[in-house]
Amino acid sequence: MPKKAKPAGSGKEEGPVPCKQMKVEATGGPSALNFDSPSSLFESLISPIKTETFFKEFWEQKPLLIRRDDPALATYYGSLFKLTDLKSLCSRGMYYGRDVNVCRCVNGKKKVLNKDGKAHFLQLRKDFDQKRATIQFHQPQRFKDELWRIQEKLECYFGSLVGSNVYITPAGSQGLPPHYDDVEVFILQLEGEKHWRLYHPTVPLAREYSVEAEERIGRPVHEFMLKPGDLLYFPRGTIHQADTPAGLAHSTHVTISTYQNNSWGDFLLDTISGLVFDTAKEDVELRAGIPRQLLLQVESTTVATRRLSGFLRTLADRLEGTKELLSSDMKKDFIMHRLPPYPAGDGAELSTPGGKLPRLDSVVRLQFKDHIVLTVLPDQDQSDEAQEKMVYIYHSLKNRRETHMMGNEEETESHGLRFPLSHLDALKQIWNSSTISVKDLKLTTDEEREGLDGGNQLSSIC
Repeated sequence: MPKKAKPAGSGKEEGPVPCKQMKVEATGGPSALNFDSPSSLFESLISPIKTETFFKEFWEQKPLLIRRDDPALATYYGSLFKLTDLKSLCSRGMYYGRDVNVCRCVNGKKKVLNKDGKAHFLQLRKDFDQKRATIQFHQPQRFKDELWRIQEKLECYFGSLVGSNVYITPAGSQGLPPHYDDVEVFILQLEGEKHWRLYHPTVPLAREYSVEAEERIGRPVHEFMLKPGDLLYFPRGTIHQADTPAGLAHSTHVTISTYQNNSWGDFLLDTISGLVFDTAKEDVELRAGIPRQLLLQVESTTVATRRLSGFLRTLADRLEGTKELLSSDMKKDFIMHRLPPYPAGDGAELSTPGGKLPRLDSVVRLQFKDHIVLTVLPDQDQSDEAQEKMVYIYHSLKNRRETHMMGNEEETESHGLRFPLSHLDALKQIWNSSTISVKDLKLTTDEEREGLDGGNQLSSIC
């Protein structure tokens, strides 16, 4: 396992080591990571740094460089993706722009060298060798089983989408200009070595991607080489650039990223509409009309600002006393777009348990809890203003790995179940218990308790 770790250091290091659904592949050797649970996976990923230390000292704060002098881990990292994997991937039908980009940093700007249509390995290799172009492969977890396995566990751990990109850069070349991202970034060095420079952020915890000019960012605050088995973390907004030095073999690394649009601001926007909707049902002041011609004003009036401030205080007071936050989009979007569970055992597809409906003496339990969200929403099947609240249970068991993080909205659909609001306490019982007897469910009648499965609709998750 990894032997030493330290925050990314300043300046250059002296000496030889610079400082600071279905599986598609045959199962390889034993993993160097611990997949027993989402937390054990993350712990092994950042080992020997402790999780508590990571979130207290580094997460959203500063970079962390973890050096590994571990041949077994370097070999495992190298198995995640190689330059030679592109040949078999291209034979499956990869397209420029969608699956792969070919680019090079020229005079501080990104030059895209993509062709049209399908990407062919021989052409990619020609641009790589002759034009010194970087090959960027989008979302390799769609095809590489071990990355699917890692990212699925990380999505469970973070409760946020986890994407990835592979960057393969020839010697004496750089693919991208200095820039910052809107995601938390974990870099795993897979093949060769890469020279990294990190700079102070101009926009801490940035919400968007941006290229930065060399003259604006100053000198790097951290500079180092990554070698196979090394891991680098840095927060969103961290300005960075990386190149493969001349005279070395090509470099391959995978960037694993998360927490895009997952801030308190995003959560506030997501929940405020439901809070306003509920409060307006009880507060006639919120239902009163705005002043005439308010929407025609160039600037907000003092009266309007004062009223809005008062309403926000009312909402804050109501929020203090509620346990039910209505998430209008974030929960559903996450569960709709995340990876499906990684198959255990021999890699067979997820089965859908069937069988008899539960009886009063039956004991039930929740499966795939990490892949389920429970939320209360207005009835999606009603369009009038008198929408009843319903309990929705969304799951990702039928999500398609092949479309993960690819923006195929037309190919994405939600999978879930709907229950009357009166069933909420019973569903929470199932959620909070390892097992529970059907007769103990908090429902009015035995008929409701036995019928909670709704015609076996819970069979895939219970």
